[in-house]
This record gives sequence, structure tokens and C-alpha cells, in this order.
Amino acid sequence: MAKLAVIAHNMRSIHNVGSLLRTADGLGVDIVCLSGYTAYPLQDKDERLPHLAKKLDAQIHKTALGAERTVNWRHDDTLKQAVQKLKKDGYTIIALEQNEKSILLSEYDNRPDNIAVLLGSEREGLSQEELEYADQIIEIPMKGSKESFNVVQAAAICLYTLSNLS
Repeated sequence: MAKLAVIAHNMRSIHNVGSLLRTADGLGVDIVCLSGYTAYPLQDKDERLPHLAKKLDAQIHKTALGAERTVNWRHDDTLKQAVQKLKKDGYTIIALEQNEKSILLSEYDNRPDNIAVLLGSEREGLSQEELEYADQIIEIPMKGSKESFNVVQAAAICLYTLSNLS
């Protein structure tokens, strides 16, 4: 059965992390990889300062509503580590970014068995260097005056669409 994963790299908003975990739970994502400076929930043998780890965990919980305990997630220090582990597990990395090389999500129909959707920071998205880790780049066509969706809204649209491709 095809699997979905998410890599959230350098996501600034703790509330977006919680919302992403909740979205991943609702859409049946197999694993969420939180990399770079993306905040992450409390974990066994957490190496962060205890008061900091507990504070971040509580803030993530506000939007995750418990999904931080039900979704399979991990923290990787670097994007390279996250990508290498997923590729080893047979995932194709698809970046969600507006780019001259991107394919519109509405026109994407070549779904590999296992997909990891790569998300970047809320403000800058993914850099050219970070896009080099992707096997493909897709973007969501915008119809209004704004240039992009919130990163978690975009992830939800993308994951839902990809999960329904045969």
C-alpha cells in the first residue's frame, strides 16, 4: 500500500507544527519528519533543556490536540538526514514550492508508491539548495490575488490530492 510522509524543514510557527501533526493524523500520513529549527514535541530521552522542551510541547499541543502523541514523527537535525532516511525507506521526495521547474498539482498524475512531501519555512519557502533534495517539485495553482496558502493549508491540499491519485 502506498505511503505518505511529510518533511517540515525550518518551520517557524509552533502552531503550524501542531496543525501539521493534526492534519497528518487526519490524512493518514505514515511519518512526519521535523527538521532544522522546526519545533518538535517532547520525546523520550529529550536532550533539550527540560523547561524548554515542556514549553514547546505544550504550545504544539494547543493546535495538535493530541495528534503529537498519535502520529509517527521524528526530529532530524538536517534536511539531508531526513531525506536520506526517507529515500532509504523507498520514498520519492516531492517539494511543494512555486518554481520554474514545478508541475501544477492539478496536472500531476504520476504518483510514485511512497511520497514524502517536502515543506519549507513559512516566509521563504524552500531555497534552491533545499530544492536539490527533491526528485520533483509541485505547486498549487492560485486563483486569487494572494501568491500562496498557509504552509499547513497547502500541505493538506497536496496530501489529500496525492492520496487520492491511483
